Amino acid sequence: MILLVQLSGALLGLLAVIFGAFGAHRLKRSLNPEQLNSIETGVKYQFYHALLLLVLGFNLGFNSPLETAMAYCFMYGTLLFSFSIYLLTLLGARGRKVPYLGLLTPLGGLLLVIGWGLLLYSFVADMV
Repeated sequence: MILLVQLSGALLGLLAVIFGAFGAHRLKRSLNPEQLNSIETGVKYQFYHALLLLVLGFNLGFNSPLETAMAYCFMYGTLLFSFSIYLLTLLGARGRKVPYLGLLTPLGGLLLVIGWGLLLYSFVADMV
């Protein structure tokens, strides 16, 4: 599990740099400012959580179900949140709408919130 978390953090970080550069340079010509802002939001959240996964991957042993659940919430939450934003924005720029895709963004956001809540809970539980 440790290696999976570390690899996920590294891959998400790598892709965040690529998507950020792609958005700043290539997509600037074909997206409006609101769409570019959406891409930037996805990249920011992806980058924050990539770094968090790396920190967790080097500091936790993932010996408890709580730590494992936390990692999965951050991994799946990041994928659903950021990548659904990318797809919604790019498809929207081409005039294509996929109705169910819009449901993935809040679901990803909810998983991220749950992950942060589990992290907070783990800190509080260690204090007691």
